[in-house]
Amino acid sequence: MGHAVGDVLGLAAAVAVSPLPVVALILVLATPRGRPNGILFAVGWLLGLSALGAIMLAVGGGGGASAHRHPATWVGALKLALGLLLTLFAVRQWRRRPRDPSQAQLPKWMAAIDRFTPVKVLGLGLLLSAANAKNAPLTIAAGASVSSAGIAVPQQIGALAIFVVIASLGVLAPLAVCLCMGERATTVLTGWRDWAVQHNVAVMAALFFVLGLKLLGDGIDALTS
Repeated sequence: MGHAVGDVLGLAAAVAVSPLPVVALILVLATPRGRPNGILFAVGWLLGLSALGAIMLAVGGGGGASAHRHPATWVGALKLALGLLLTLFAVRQWRRRPRDPSQAQLPKWMAAIDRFTPVKVLGLGLLLSAANAKNAPLTIAAGASVSSAGIAVPQQIGALAIFVVIASLGVLAPLAVCLCMGERATTVLTGWRDWAVQHNVAVMAALFFVLGLKLLGDGIDALTS
C-alpha cells in the first residue's frame, strides 16, 4: 500500500493546488448562508473526487490494471494520453495568461454564486472536483496507479482515501479559516482570493506542464517495462 500511496502523493498535492475552486469556495463563504453552504461545497468536492476515483478503481479491477504486480499496457497508454492532454492544456493556459496579473478576471458564472441554492452549491463542489480540466485527469491517473499497484481492494480503498484527503486540503483550508476565525477570516480570505484570481492562469499552466511531463514519463515507463 505504501508504494501506491507514494505514487499518488504528487498527484494529490497538485489537485490541492486549485486556485479557481478556492476562489469559488471563498465567494460561497461570503454569502449570507456562507458556513452551511461552504460545508455543502466541501461535501460536493469530496464526493466528486471519491466517486471519480472509485469508478477508476472499479474499471481497473475489472480491466486487469495489474499484471504480475506491474501496470497493464492500457494503464500506461492511459497515463500517456492524460500526460499529453495536460501538456496541451499547459500550452493553452500559458498563451491565455494576462500580461498584467492585476487585469485577471473571474469567470462570469462566479458573479451568480450569491444566488446559488444549497443544491447548486453542492453541485458546484462536485463539478469543480470531478469535472475540472486539471483535477479530473489527475484523479483518473491516481485511480489507475492505485488499481495497478497489485494490492488488495481494502488497501486500494485506503490509498484512494489518502489521495482524496490530501487533494482536498487546499479547498478545505478556507472553510477551516472561516469556521475557526469567525469575522477575522474575512481579511485573510480576501487576500487569498485576490492572489488566486491574479495568479490562477500562471499556476495552472505550470502545474499542467509539470504533471503532464510526469504522466508522460509514467506512461512511457509502463509501456516499455
